[in-house]
Amino acid sequence: MVCVTSLTRRAEMFVPAERDPRTLGPATGGERALLVDFLAAQRATLELKCAGLDTRLSQRSVAPSTLSLLGLVRHLADVERRWFRQVLAGRDAPPRFSSPPDPDGDFTGAVPDPDVVSRAWEAWREEIAFAEAFVADAPRLDVEGHDSWRGAVSLRWVLIHMIEEYARHNGHADLLRERIDGAIGV
Repeated sequence: MVCVTSLTRRAEMFVPAERDPRTLGPATGGERALLVDFLAAQRATLELKCAGLDTRLSQRSVAPSTLSLLGLVRHLADVERRWFRQVLAGRDAPPRFSSPPDPDGDFTGAVPDPDVVSRAWEAWREEIAFAEAFVADAPRLDVEGHDSWRGAVSLRWVLIHMIEEYARHNGHADLLRERIDGAIGV
């Protein structure tokens, strides 16, 4: 038997439904508007899952995993940077948090230091701002970039991939947040 009270509580833990920015976007319309809105909702979900934690964002899931909410923020800043700056815009923009000698630096460097937390959020927001400007300025969704792994990729493919990337990691964020302080919600 399903308990409706617990389901309602879970759905409304982070923000009341009537004020949830993730549900205010279009449900009909053009492909670009829908893709951009879905990605914005996934980005907002990550931010909601991390809200109010400060340095507790670095709390690890379960040993030996290095997974943490702060690690996810750092990882997704690097992912945003890779697909929008490097691949689509063709810029020389190395990752901010990982590197060839430390490929997991986005997670291993996620330590409980206020400066580390602040820099992670700043980087994430800068990369999103770049991505949003790139998408807004792109004349069409068929704009292509070159990825060393996949070859030619379109803006359309990158937007869909980013929605998938955030959705997967937001599932991790659900479990991490609940482990930190018991907070649950969509």
